[in-house]
Amino acid sequence: MGGQPAPAPLLIACALGIEHLALRSGDRGGADGPVTVLRTGMGPKAAERAVTRALSAPALDAAAVLATGFCAGLAPGMHPGDLVVAEETRDPRGTVPCVGTELLVKELVRALPGRTVHTGPLTGSDHVVRGHERSDLLATGAIAVDMESAATLLSAVRTGERPVAAVRVVVDAPEHELVRIGTVRGGISAFRVLRSVLPAYYEWHRSLLLPRR
Repeated sequence: MGGQPAPAPLLIACALGIEHLALRSGDRGGADGPVTVLRTGMGPKAAERAVTRALSAPALDAAAVLATGFCAGLAPGMHPGDLVVAEETRDPRGTVPCVGTELLVKELVRALPGRTVHTGPLTGSDHVVRGHERSDLLATGAIAVDMESAATLLSAVRTGERPVAAVRVVVDAPEHELVRIGTVRGGISAFRVLRSVLPAYYEWHRSLLLPRR
């Protein structure tokens, strides 16, 4: 018997247990196709290993991949709880363009009214960025930094052609460094934001299910 092909799956990758908890406790209804939330572990090497392994499974070999979690904002005026939608991810090994950035921005604004959404390059690091490193990275054109998104997306496209994107929630910013006690409140704000992003991710994924040549 004939029928519609099974929808392509969605792999959402994050690094930390707290990020995984936020995503797992968010609204998981409304997805088109199977969704896997993968905790990769912290750092680019862990992300590369975990994503490559996950996408080697037959059930996920055609999956769209979205990297998410927390990040450090680089630009003045960023605040904890702001969102970053990457136009591309980059690290010393290469640059990966993201798909559907405008749609993600639109859906995040709808899902989280009042939250600021920034767009631009998201750069990777193998360590937590502090002090002058922020301004050095900002000078390259990047607007935010994290340790896993670039490795996640690079690993994803190396395993096969697929749509990829990265969305991060600012938990640490130039005027709100994580080392300050006051950023505990910022961390709670970022957690709540991350709990609310899944409907936007599902809409992004849904848009990818349109026939492609």
